[in-house]
Amino acid sequence: MVTPTASPTPGRAAPTTGSGRANGGSVSAVRRLAPADRARLGLAARVVLPPREQAELVLSSDRPDPVALLEAQARSRIPELVPVRHGRMMVSPFAFFRGNALGMATDLAAAPVSGLRAQLCGDAHLSNFGVFGSPERRLLFDINDFDETIAGPWEWDVKRLAASIAVAGRDNGFSRKHRGKAVLETVRRYRDASAEFGTMRALDVWYARADIDEVEQTLRNKPTSSRRKNVDQTLLKARAGGSLKAFTKLCEMTDDGVRFKADPPSLVPITELLPDAGRQALETGIKALLDQYRRSLPHELRTLLDQFEFVDLARKVVGVGSVDTRCWIVLLRGRDDGDPLFLQVKEAGPSVLKTKVPVPFRQRSALRNEGERVVLGQRLMQATSDIFLGWQRVEGIDGQIRDFYVRQLRDMKGSAAVEKMDPSGMTMYGQLCGWTLARAHARSGDRIALTTYLNSDDAFPEAMVEYAEAYADQNERDYQMFLDAIKSGRLEAESGL
Repeated sequence: MVTPTASPTPGRAAPTTGSGRANGGSVSAVRRLAPADRARLGLAARVVLPPREQAELVLSSDRPDPVALLEAQARSRIPELVPVRHGRMMVSPFAFFRGNALGMATDLAAAPVSGLRAQLCGDAHLSNFGVFGSPERRLLFDINDFDETIAGPWEWDVKRLAASIAVAGRDNGFSRKHRGKAVLETVRRYRDASAEFGTMRALDVWYARADIDEVEQTLRNKPTSSRRKNVDQTLLKARAGGSLKAFTKLCEMTDDGVRFKADPPSLVPITELLPDAGRQALETGIKALLDQYRRSLPHELRTLLDQFEFVDLARKVVGVGSVDTRCWIVLLRGRDDGDPLFLQVKEAGPSVLKTKVPVPFRQRSALRNEGERVVLGQRLMQATSDIFLGWQRVEGIDGQIRDFYVRQLRDMKGSAAVEKMDPSGMTMYGQLCGWTLARAHARSGDRIALTTYLNSDDAFPEAMVEYAEAYADQNERDYQMFLDAIKSGRLEAESGL
């Protein structure tokens, strides 16, 4: 059911359970309440917004044109890459859904919320979960995209995840029954995991993680041959995906030594992107950024980073929604050419949720820039994060002041091929994502209040099944408007890139 409304219903948010700085700044005073008092906060939230009522898709009466939102975003992006972004979004309704995080954020902001707060991924769809290497060189499963992270209503992440299952399921030809089961079991796992975390000690919640050696058997449970192949390929790619693998794929030997090789538009070396004067200015700027960014790292990791020297720079096109943002990859060399380190330097703009979060959730933040927001949100939600994760603000690149975050490129990373999943495979994968999202929310939100709100019944999981289908309907309408805008020439698109 879709209900238009002029604005979020007044008085429909329970007292928020957070205080202090946003994005993980200080410990909430509420979390120092007795467990019984925290449970009462969850019961109060159930009165303010019963879980069953979250089934309703509420859209603003002045809902903006989804094409206009994309046009507004494009104004701050790299002009020649905007058509590439649109081309990638054209591939399917799910690809459009991935690239339209701002559109869904606008829709989420129109609906009432329970009032319970957590650090949000902000873009928690199926493709933003995956495997990566821990500092101990073990594969972990976790959320892997934090460009939109911010403190806000916990249910926004769950709704984004549930809707992504319905949208992807339609793309894969699943029946409504199969889509509903995948969403239901995913949200049940979120509910049950939240209950488990609600009874755990704080340190045990913080140490909880999805070690892939334990997860692998779950993913293989009664597998079809195609699902087993999908799991094997994902894990094999991740285990082989360190710096040496990236070195082989991204670099070549030239007269000037090892350099990035061109694969436009996905990868464009700086020597082919800008004339000499511009190239030198950009290289100087990136080197200055890296020199300053090191101050966001712990002292021992600064010592490690100092063992590497700058070799080359290239522009990298990544993802779907981030295609036209400024993203550079840097080749650094340690002892010799056989000791490479690849760093990704990615622009961090304001979260698409920044102006959408309800007023009671908006808290003073001591964060200096958007890169820091991404980094601190990631550290707060992930079980363990890349050791080189850091941030910096730069003046002078492209004549603007821009915020960036830095991380390793392809450090044993891998993600499942959502488009190849069958119904049972997507259901199992969704359950894993549900557990992971619950763990991330438990680290920052009031897990006792949340599990009391969710209760042990199916009111909220069943509500999410209804919500997900309604949003998938809306996504298809928006996708068609997007295609029509390309056909009419209002938007430019380059497909196949």
